[in-house]
Amino acid sequence: MATEVTELRKTLRVLMFPFLAYGHITPFLDLSKKLADRGFLICLCSTPINLKSTKPKIPEKYSDSIQLVELHLAELPELPPHYHTTNGLPPHLNHTLQKALKMSKPNFAKILQNLKPDLVIYDVLQQWAENVANEQNIPAVRLGISGAAAVSYFFNLVRKQGVGFPFHAIYLRKIEQVKMRKMSAKYAKDKQPDDVDVFVDGNTKIILMSTSRTIDAKYIDFLSEVSNWKVFPVGPPVQDPITSDVDKVEVIDWLGTKDENSTVFVSFGSEHFLSREDMEEMAFGLELSNVNFIWVARFPMGEEQNLEDALPKGFLKRIGDRGRVLDKFAPQPRILNHPSTGGFISHCGWNSVMESIDFGVPIIAVPIRNDQPINARLMVELGVAVEIVRDDDGKIHQGKITETLRDVITGKTGENLRAKVRDISKNLKSIRGKEMDVAASELIQLCKKSIAQS
Repeated sequence: MATEVTELRKTLRVLMFPFLAYGHITPFLDLSKKLADRGFLICLCSTPINLKSTKPKIPEKYSDSIQLVELHLAELPELPPHYHTTNGLPPHLNHTLQKALKMSKPNFAKILQNLKPDLVIYDVLQQWAENVANEQNIPAVRLGISGAAAVSYFFNLVRKQGVGFPFHAIYLRKIEQVKMRKMSAKYAKDKQPDDVDVFVDGNTKIILMSTSRTIDAKYIDFLSEVSNWKVFPVGPPVQDPITSDVDKVEVIDWLGTKDENSTVFVSFGSEHFLSREDMEEMAFGLELSNVNFIWVARFPMGEEQNLEDALPKGFLKRIGDRGRVLDKFAPQPRILNHPSTGGFISHCGWNSVMESIDFGVPIIAVPIRNDQPINARLMVELGVAVEIVRDDDGKIHQGKITETLRDVITGKTGENLRAKVRDISKNLKSIRGKEMDVAASELIQLCKKSIAQS
């Protein structure tokens, strides 16, 4: 693959442009590494605050092939530079961040003028980046950071209204449909004149996706059919368990004292949070299950609480050495890769479920919003997850949590899930390089065609 790039030009330069969220930057960085391994020179573009946390995640071997490029957002008094990211952003500033990003199009255009990349790979939430690139005769391709099941479901919902989704394992429950309608209404209200539909065709018919045919084959084929896009899976984003967050050793040492598959990891990502009621139910469910656990119990910016006050009275004392409750980030890849970890209670963000599969850990699904319910249903369909189903009011209950934990950690259900997830993990690893080679060849041909026309 690297030879093919060299024959075309000494180095093909690709500018990667993710949305300003860690959950989006992670798959872009993963793809950057895969392309760098195949001879591409990568420029990863984001705001300084995002790049500061990204830099430590780039191994030394990529120091010459992956460069970080700062995008400075338009200055707004209510949005200081440390808020130029969705991580830790107070909810009331979400719209302001979007506004600042849109106002920064001239800055992005200048970056393209200076770097003169051969290709731009942009986030599906930043469709406008394609137009900026095309104005400078630079080809642009989008990267979808969700699985094909979710993208094809929502594409069908938006573009094929009235036409039912043909795969019955994938659906939204009533309470989830209500949330989706509210979110769609809010988007329509906040939509700016130059906002572009995520599902717009654009000028290119190519979309890269952070998934694999091992997981998503029929949904990839369906999306290609209904959208007329050429869909190329590039494999799921997975972090290196050795180099990620190596400073958090205490919890790993504690995990090493537990039996194989005896511990559940509980985390809802960096930007999704349980309600106070759900947090209490989760605490009692964990306590009554008698299962070992590591729980990352975090709170939205501006709503931070003392853990002891946020949890049921006496909870930490009662669980003793059976559990660890953290209010900061945990070294998720290292925890999932540990032999003592036998299950993962997850919100089913795409990055998290892909890591869980990669490390062979069954998923206990507790989706919250966005594409997470669809991802949860896909994991259940694959046979690597069970879902803790919310009631008609969207609440979770301690009894269901307790029962599910016992089934997964100590019961036959867990044995079946572990066998299935390990089988899929093995298959994923076997075709990972082949799928990426196909996608890289397509990108090379796109660049070759653009260079020939220039």
